[in-house]
Amino acid sequence: MQQAIALATENVLSGRGGPFGAVIVRDGKVVATGANQVTATNDPTAHAEVVAIRNACTTLATFQLHGCQIYTSCEPCPMCLAAIYWAHCDAIFYGNTAADAADTGFDDGMLYTEMTRSHADRQKPITMLLRDEALSSFAAWKAHGTRIDY
Repeated sequence: MQQAIALATENVLSGRGGPFGAVIVRDGKVVATGANQVTATNDPTAHAEVVAIRNACTTLATFQLHGCQIYTSCEPCPMCLAAIYWAHCDAIFYGNTAADAADTGFDDGMLYTEMTRSHADRQKPITMLLRDEALSSFAAWKAHGTRIDY
């Protein structure tokens, strides 16, 4: 956790990005780190946790991080939480809370609320189109003999 916090602080002091750092550990050893790169890369998905997951997957040559734990300087936002689940990390440890982040200007409360609403009640329109045509992609996936399930 101390390394994640140090990454977050150094990221701010260096001017590279926001106050977020993450470290992924397996078997007591650091596999990868990440710091927030949103403004440095003009990538709204480049949160510290996502960067660390990408780096860990590259290092370990896998798309699943079973056996790994993530230490993050702040409670993960909804996007990062979903990414951690998709990556199959075994545990999440965090320093600052979502409320601490909100007090600093990083308020994800709207996203947490939005995810609990029905499609019809969301702030942005969300509309299904061409479902029957889209199902052909899933049919191709199911029939593909060398697919890798995840």
